[in-house]
Order: sequence, then structure tokens, then C-alpha cells
Amino acid sequence: MDYTLLKSQREFLEIPHKYTLDVAVYQGGYGSGKTFAGSLLGILLCIKFPGIRGLVGAQTYTLVRDTTLQSYFEHLDNIGFKEGADYCWSSSLQKLSFKNGSEVLFRHFDEPNKLKSLNLGFVEIEEMSDIPYETFKMLLGRMRQRKKKSWKNFTYRIFGHTNPEMQRGWVYKVFVENKSPNYRLITAPTTQNIYLPEGFCEELKKLYDEQYYKVFVLAQNGDYNSGLVVKDFSSENIKQITYQPEMDLHISCDFNVDPMSWVLAHKTEEKVFYFDEIVMENTTTSKACEEFLHRYPNHKGGIIINGDASGDNRSCTSEYTNYVIIKKKLLSYGYDVQIHIRPYNPPIKSRIAAFNARVRNAEGGICLYIDNKCEKLLYNIYNLRYKEGTSRIDIPTYQQIKQSKELKFLSHPFDAASYLVDFYWPITL
Repeated sequence: MDYTLLKSQREFLEIPHKYTLDVAVYQGGYGSGKTFAGSLLGILLCIKFPGIRGLVGAQTYTLVRDTTLQSYFEHLDNIGFKEGADYCWSSSLQKLSFKNGSEVLFRHFDEPNKLKSLNLGFVEIEEMSDIPYETFKMLLGRMRQRKKKSWKNFTYRIFGHTNPEMQRGWVYKVFVENKSPNYRLITAPTTQNIYLPEGFCEELKKLYDEQYYKVFVLAQNGDYNSGLVVKDFSSENIKQITYQPEMDLHISCDFNVDPMSWVLAHKTEEKVFYFDEIVMENTTTSKACEEFLHRYPNHKGGIIINGDASGDNRSCTSEYTNYVIIKKKLLSYGYDVQIHIRPYNPPIKSRIAAFNARVRNAEGGICLYIDNKCEKLLYNIYNLRYKEGTSRIDIPTYQQIKQSKELKFLSHPFDAASYLVDFYWPITL
């Protein structure tokens, strides 16, 4: 076998650091050699480290079977390996076994809990941006196969390949925004693949619109602001905000049970400063109060409760409204508490307009700031979108949340934050 690798493929295969774990993603356009490089790396690891156990997967097994597995077989043929002599394939076990004891499991990630018992030396992920972040974190925990004495210069490896994301997903967050020194993003435009048929990229340029061509051929990240509910938010809106115990503290609430979302803020006449959030799963209003009291036991200023107007209705499980529960609890600890809510919730488009006007007004002025501690609120800022071609917010379905737990936090923290803004700076549409 004699491969002349592309520059991006060689960069993907080689490790430029000495950490015990290497995490790499090959982000490329159509035909950029992503799957070729990933399957080649898997085979090289199996040959170099006899007895290693690897896992190859994607969100669906069809993708694994029709794409990645076929690439493995092609490499084995090119190397000159013969089935039955150098390796064996078990369709019932979905496992590739090598003569030297190495083996590769081919699986889908639709039920990640079934993979929790595996001890692995490497993982390859097809279409990495399609799998939930929770699955990726679980796979990190599987990198614990016991190293053999014969394995010289061994490094645990998780590597994946994917097209660039059209939206700001977890791959961007992990490999660009908050990149660790042993995490690598290799970008490979289709145009750099010298082995493609002549005129291939030119034909794609005729076929695709400009934005699609930039993402899926030039391997550029998508326009992450397109379709977002919150407009014009930038790094200028993010700042470290110091909690002021002498100032009034606003708690703005969304009372969904899973998750319940409260944002904590200070405000001036024109500006709002979100400095913390309380986002809890499967909880009650009383428990959220206890969490607040745990974090801020000695607040000197007043406490003003804002939020969802429907929280002022009694539930079938309590004779008190959510706001009465909060007020009674905080009063019992000696706090000065007021409730400032609307008699009914405004149209959501009014809340969105009010929030966006604080983010950045028509003159470029910024009146809304968020501390990095407000992780779930920022997640909403970057990911809450309208349904394509509509003015309706794209709320994740139960099935989508089941696949990606992080999606359950979309909408509720933003609702909590926007209730506060709309109360003090309303916009009538």
C-alpha cells in the first residue's frame, strides 16, 4: 500500500502533543477525504498496538454500515490483508477481528447507555456533529482499556469526522470556543483534494447556493446568527459581573418543573446585569428557594421577584401560588421581598423584541450584560432559533430531548430572562 496523503489528512493522523488522550475532529467538505482518513487511522492503530479495542460508530447504524465500514474494507484490500487469514468480520457481532488480537466494534449511538460497559483504546465517530454532546462525554469515559507493556508511545484517541455545522453546536463550543490543548480541529476544504475528478468543485458551485457552498465545500462554519431568536449578541454583552449585596436583587422565574429556570440580576434605570442562574431538573419552587438561600444567605438589599405571570396561579398540588411560596420562604429568612409581575404574559414576540432592544439598540448601544456563570442562558442566546421560514420558536420535541439531554434547557432560561426585560422596558408591537 502506498498512499500519498493530503496535508490535512496527515495532520489528522499525527499527534502534535504528549498528552495521554488525543481528541481530534476532521471537519471537511464533501469529498474532502474525511472518512478515508478516519478509517485509515483506525486500522493503523489496530496494527501498531496488538490487542487494542476500538469502537466505530455514528448516530445510526446505517451510516456506519454504508460509509465507515466500507472504507475499512477498502483499506484492508489495499493493504493486502485477506479475510480469514489477516482479519475476520462477524456480521452477527458487528465486529472486525485482527490476527494480532486487535478488534473494532461497529455500533450506532442511538442507545448510548448500552456502550457504558466498554473499555476502549480508541473511538472513531462518523458525522461527529450529529451525535449529542452527552454521548461524546460518555465516550470520553470509555477510554480506559488497560495498556499493554508492548505498546510503546501509546495515546488514547477519540477522533471523528464531520461536515461543518450550520448552527453553533457542541463541536464548535468544544473545539473552538473552549478548546483544551489536546483537542484538535482540522479543517479540510473539498477544493484541496487533488484526487477528485476534474471540475468536481465547479459543478458543486453551480448546484449549491453561496451559503451552502461555503459550508459543505469550503468547510467554513455556517452563519450562526441566521435564524437566531436573539440578534446582535456579541462578546461585548459578556462581562464579569460582581454581585452587589447592597443592591436590589432581581429573581426572574420560569416555573417549568424540568427544568425550573431562574435568573438573578441587578438593574439600573436603563441596563440589566445577569450575574447568576438557578436551573434545576425535576424540582419544586421550594427547593429552588433553598438553592438561592444557600448561594446568597446574607443579601442586604431588597429582593424583587419577576417572571412568568402564570406562576401566580394556584396549582392542584398547593394552596399557594409559586410567587407566594417564594415570598413566604424568603420573608421567613428576614429578606425584604416584593413581587413585580404582569397580570398576564405578553405575546412572546413582544418579549423577544424587548430583549433584543436591550442587547443592542438601533444606535448600537448595549444595555444588557451576562456573566459567563449563566451557562444555560448563554446556551439559549446562541442556539434558540425560529422554525425555518416562520416566526415560531423551534422548541425541541420529546424525542429530540431524549436523544440530546442538553436540548431540554432550550427556551426556559431565555423565558425567565426576557420576562424581566419586558416588565421594565416593554415594547408594544
